[in-house]
Amino acid sequence: MIPFTFEILHQSKKSRARVGRIHTPHGIIDTPNFVAVGTNGTLKALDNEMVKTIGLQLMFCNTYHLLLQPGTSVIREAGGIHKFINRNLPIITDSGGFQVFSLAYGGVADELKSKGTKKSEGSVLKITSDGVLFRSYRDGQKVLLTPETSVQAQKALGADIIIPFDELPPYHICPKALSRSLDRTHEWEKRSLEEHLKNPQGQAMYAVVHGGVDNKLREKSCKFLADLPFDGFAIGGSMGKTKEEMVTMLSATLPKLPETAPNHLLGIADLESLEACVPLGIDTFDSSYPTKAARHGTLLTHEGPLKITRGIFKNKFTSPVKGCSCYTCEHYTLAYLHHLFKAKEISGLTLASVHNLHFMVELMSQYKNKILNDII
Repeated sequence: MIPFTFEILHQSKKSRARVGRIHTPHGIIDTPNFVAVGTNGTLKALDNEMVKTIGLQLMFCNTYHLLLQPGTSVIREAGGIHKFINRNLPIITDSGGFQVFSLAYGGVADELKSKGTKKSEGSVLKITSDGVLFRSYRDGQKVLLTPETSVQAQKALGADIIIPFDELPPYHICPKALSRSLDRTHEWEKRSLEEHLKNPQGQAMYAVVHGGVDNKLREKSCKFLADLPFDGFAIGGSMGKTKEEMVTMLSATLPKLPETAPNHLLGIADLESLEACVPLGIDTFDSSYPTKAARHGTLLTHEGPLKITRGIFKNKFTSPVKGCSCYTCEHYTLAYLHHLFKAKEISGLTLASVHNLHFMVELMSQYKNKILNDII
């Protein structure tokens, strides 16, 4: 089994941006890299053979959802997540901790609309120092997630990179509550690491840095986690209400992490954020943005988003995006994609998703070349 290692191939002379290579038991991840989100073991509207053809090196799967359906025992019996979903390339799983935030506070969209201060009723039954008691959205059964059960679930899944259990408080939280949440998260992450180290089974574990937009708490989190034997570091928690606030926080936080370890930005990979954050030295970014945009009829281009449902494309018998070498743009026209979306055909979602993911792979390759040439 190939051990998890990270090597830096080039450090930009212009910024903190770097080109690296993460080695995992299921292959190499070239950095910087975009990580597609396959919540239930698949990217929506795509099968994993197509995902492999597109060239996505790392895929993000969600432990909480897989725990509820089909269940980690089923995936373990199948031989692990790679065999179950037919993907012989690297996979990262989260801890389920994001549900503490999204189910209790309504998700990131509500938070940014200043609606994230009150817990919702029903889904999250109890949050204690031990863990979080959920009610399954599938069958109503109670599910207890603790640092230990989260790691055990991720062991059953068998992803290459796993995440410790953490809490994600919203942006709109008082400083004292944020500090208490950070202390609890640190304790959960330490317990998660201890559970992981009982049986590493070739997996790497990334710590998750928290502290909201409070630089002192972020510094405290970096120091606490860097003293523990984690294999990498992910930036989590609230990133702020604006991109400017996020960049300010990241600019202060990233230099406080070990330079020899890979780092990951959780849940952020829109084009504007990538442009701002690649120079900060982030190695990998995950987001559902490209596939979600595709399902809403938006193709990503270097000239800005292209909304294929617009009437002006009804008789446009040219490649959807000029100069693009993806399967969609080489085989179909903009008029046909327009027709598929207007007719609500599922194949339209697939073809748009293929293009957007191809675009992201190519975009990250362009970033690598710019870093290698010290342009960024």
